[in-house]
Amino acid sequence: MNPVPRPRPAPGLPGRRGLLGGLLAGAALAAVPALAAPARAGARPAPAPASPAGPRATRPLLLGTYTSEGGGGTGIGTAAYDTGTGAITPGPVITGVENPSYLAPHPSGATVYAVAEQGAGAVTAVAIGPDGTYEVLGSRPTGGSGPTHLSVHPSGRWLLSANYTSGSVAVHPIAEDGSLGERTDLVTHSSPPPGPGQGGPHAHQIVTSPDGGHVLAVDLGTDTVYTYRLDTSAGTLTEVSRAALTPGSGPRHLAFHPGGRFAYLACELDNTMVVCAYDPATGALSPGPGQSTGTGSGVSYPAQPVVTGDGAYVYLANRGHNSLTRYAVEGDGAVLRLLDTVPVGGDWPRQLALSPDSSLLFAANQRSSTVTVFGVGPDGSLTGAGTPFPAPVAVCVLPLP
Repeated sequence: MNPVPRPRPAPGLPGRRGLLGGLLAGAALAAVPALAAPARAGARPAPAPASPAGPRATRPLLLGTYTSEGGGGTGIGTAAYDTGTGAITPGPVITGVENPSYLAPHPSGATVYAVAEQGAGAVTAVAIGPDGTYEVLGSRPTGGSGPTHLSVHPSGRWLLSANYTSGSVAVHPIAEDGSLGERTDLVTHSSPPPGPGQGGPHAHQIVTSPDGGHVLAVDLGTDTVYTYRLDTSAGTLTEVSRAALTPGSGPRHLAFHPGGRFAYLACELDNTMVVCAYDPATGALSPGPGQSTGTGSGVSYPAQPVVTGDGAYVYLANRGHNSLTRYAVEGDGAVLRLLDTVPVGGDWPRQLALSPDSSLLFAANQRSSTVTVFGVGPDGSLTGAGTPFPAPVAVCVLPLP
């Protein structure tokens, strides 16, 4: 997959990298100067100068990319963002990390984890020092291929990852220093059969419910969300429930409302958003009907929803439409009301992230190799903040607290 615009995937096929063909074929790492050169791989960027009106805070920002594509990145990009304006200042690159297409922080803030999205899938731990330096702690195989998502269990003791190409989910223990131990479990989604147009299961996301009681895995290939209970002593998963989505809908990513009783699920193949009720006692997820993304007819490959910290608004990235959909949340989380869509200012918005206080929204635009930033108004409105920030094959953006 190249960072220049290409024909969009045909409807009915997974909206990902032609099942990683380009990624698996590439072996050389291409140095790209869009971010600062990988000099001194540990240094966090210096804060931006203070404004004439007084000092403003800057916080670190990490950027995920593909390293095995021509024109791709050379590792995890580092940057800093102005918490007031959203302006991004580039920093050095954390090298020695292969294809870090998705990033997730440890609850302690002392470590960040990255997938290695390639044939021999792996997960990598990177320590964040008190002085702002970074150190790669090592990698562990996931036991599957093409891992595309990972998250840390709220206990901070387990790393959960989803292997897209092989349709499986894995668990790794996390040591006191943040490093990873050998895998403790691997579960393949062997049933139900793949949905229309799918060649097999494609685990696309794995997250823990807000109450911490269950782990949910979204599988695009089987049109199913699997709920597991994690044994926090042994690091093993036991399935307790399944939620069936419309055949051929292609569920991709979900985000929970902070109240913990509802989740919002983006379906990339039928261009819908689904409100799902969640039962903390049983782990059962109950999907409602698909709702409009506001992007018109055709398939726009919605990618990822995010929810503001107060639970008042939901935003959705639409890759084909190159837009962001804004929903108002009503009924204590049970209802989404479509408000509008706004241009994302880039091409193929793959992933979204809100700043810790939900005042800024970041969009990683894969095909334009940019990150665009929006200010979030009290009414949930989005206002572009400055010019797009150049970042090679930007597929993940992670603002740190």
